[in-house]
Amino acid sequence: MLLLLLLTSAFVLVPCTGAARIIGGREVKRHSRPYVAYLDIQKGSERTFCGGFLIRPDAVLSAAHCVDKKGKLRITVILGAHNVRDKERSQQRIHVRHWVIHPKYSREGFQNDIVLLKLKPKARINRNVQLISIPRRNEHVRAGAECKVAGWGQTSVTGDTTNVMREVKLKVQNGTICQQLLKNYQPQSMICVGDDYSKKGSYKGDSGGPLICNQMAHGIVSYGPKGHLFPKVFTRVLYFEPWIREQLRRFALQELPGSPSSD
Repeated sequence: MLLLLLLTSAFVLVPCTGAARIIGGREVKRHSRPYVAYLDIQKGSERTFCGGFLIRPDAVLSAAHCVDKKGKLRITVILGAHNVRDKERSQQRIHVRHWVIHPKYSREGFQNDIVLLKLKPKARINRNVQLISIPRRNEHVRAGAECKVAGWGQTSVTGDTTNVMREVKLKVQNGTICQQLLKNYQPQSMICVGDDYSKKGSYKGDSGGPLICNQMAHGIVSYGPKGHLFPKVFTRVLYFEPWIREQLRRFALQELPGSPSSD
């Protein structure tokens, strides 16, 4: 019955009113994923949520479609959280004033679905808030690799909810699977991921969270085909590594020309 519900539910990895979903996963040990960020995004009375991950004390990576709304946004990054509904002493809440969306991002087909958020003040690095590395040059992730995705919220399409961080194991798939189902799939800049039994996966609201393979953030939760939990498409971080490094240099120099602002 659960499998039938999963297959017939609509599946688009976009921000939703409510928390992130991890279906078929398990609760993680408290603060065992200290690099995962929770993005609270407000536009007027509308409120959405996404994931992200800390790659430098002043920088969080996420999905561009989480913040591509028109008008003034107020984005708060929450770090060091296990239960996002509790005011845990471990939590750091940082208001984001600047972010940079990739200049070639397109909502059509979720092309170049990546954004870098600047944190000011910087995150305080401790045992509950830590950085995660991103791949460089030859650090590729191959089909068959076992990876993990973490997030908060509903644990089934029937509406079961959780406020604690949960995690699911997923396998990197051959890109031809996504190419057959998704006309805009680009193997150079995207990773095809999922559980081919369609019983587990990330879901609505998990957008922006990291795909962790070998203790490194290789992907960003982006989107998937409607009506299926399998497969999912992740933004390939390695492809954007030069752009990320350039933006980090600009952050260091306080050079943010044309960057949106919530002020």
